[in-house]
Amino acid sequence: MSLYFTFSLMQKSQKIAIVGSGLVGSLLAIYLKKEGHTVHVYDRSPDIRKINFSGRSINLAMSHRGWKALDAAGVGEKVREIAIPMEKRAIHLVDQLNFQYYGNNGENIYSISRGVLNRKMIDLAEEAGAEFLFEQKIWDISLSDATLHIGETERGEWTDVKYDIVFGADGAFSRIRHRMQRQNMFNYSQEFLNTGYKELNIPANADGSHKLDKNSLHIWPRGEYMLIALPNLDGSFTCTLFMPFEGENSFASLKNQEEVAAFFEKNLPDTIDVIPNLTEDFFKNPTSTLVTMKCFPWTFEDKVALIGDACHAIVPFYGQGMNAGFEDITILNDMMQKYGNDWKTIFAEYENERKPNADAIAELSYRNFLEMSSKTADPNFLLQKKIEKHFADKFPEKWIPLYSRVTFSNRPYSEALAMGDFQDNIMKEILSIENIANIWDTVEVENKILALLEND
Repeated sequence: MSLYFTFSLMQKSQKIAIVGSGLVGSLLAIYLKKEGHTVHVYDRSPDIRKINFSGRSINLAMSHRGWKALDAAGVGEKVREIAIPMEKRAIHLVDQLNFQYYGNNGENIYSISRGVLNRKMIDLAEEAGAEFLFEQKIWDISLSDATLHIGETERGEWTDVKYDIVFGADGAFSRIRHRMQRQNMFNYSQEFLNTGYKELNIPANADGSHKLDKNSLHIWPRGEYMLIALPNLDGSFTCTLFMPFEGENSFASLKNQEEVAAFFEKNLPDTIDVIPNLTEDFFKNPTSTLVTMKCFPWTFEDKVALIGDACHAIVPFYGQGMNAGFEDITILNDMMQKYGNDWKTIFAEYENERKPNADAIAELSYRNFLEMSSKTADPNFLLQKKIEKHFADKFPEKWIPLYSRVTFSNRPYSEALAMGDFQDNIMKEILSIENIANIWDTVEVENKILALLEND
């Protein structure tokens, strides 16, 4: 057992339900079991371990915040067995391939198949003693006494099951949050991008090796649309095409297999040979939506709490959705260790600490869409990144790039957002220097950055 849980039995055992058997719900079940609670995990879907899982997934990018939560639960090493390190971005321009390395000192993010990880997390939660109840449809909850209302249909007969505490880990369209929204003074918003996504696949070579560099996150930036590819253990890549729903280059504009083939031949020519089932997959796999959802409060007294996407769904362009959800659990656990059996205080402190950071990563994720789809092909942006890396390597105590603050740090997202804005303003001034492309690595430019930092 992890030392993190040395004093775990200080909490009085409670009967706790988690609604949602996804990544966050499964990890939360492990934490709560280690605290000595009875834990039941409900999901309206069948057991993912017994069905095929494909066609609607964006591979996950595990980074520091996710590993911290997994390691503290004692399951990090088991998850590392199914993860592939990615040390860099591979930027596929129409006529060339560029590499951008992440972080410093060989820092990596890790590609993991969502389906493979979800199956593993359910196995680990069951090993910890959590009980999973699949194909159980939760239609409503009585907030005041944490009673779940379960039935085959929304208007049919329900069974009531009472708990001490209920966690809503049931995603962006949470039924638990749906009930909480009907309270007075509950704030809620959702905003859909005009861009959707579709999964495609690059299969392995005949010998099981990868067709592209396996330690890169591959990006084909094309402005309003882009393709990304993340490696899988079996030699394949999970690709995700992000495109507007309507317009000139959009899902609506690609109406048949001939148009899809012609579009890729013209705009993504180096993918033709590596995506053999392109046109079949394009029409077989669904086109899915992307939503940012915000709400507050996340809790009700000492009875009900939302966690993960149920309270802060974000778009996937920083690879932080899962990491942010896992960090929710880290903070919740910190409060459990601090406040013992005082669940009202635990919940209040948890939501107040996490809300500003959830809002910050939502903003950062939206901005990173613009960076990935357009700026990674922009010479000025590439020069900015080169200057930042050069300066950060020389003065690591003075400059941590925004990406590193988000991905290779456990500091608050809100701090990363504020410092990122400050540093970006400095870089705008640096890029305006005459002939900067030729003098970017000179002492003169270094001193200018140092002076601007001092003016903070």
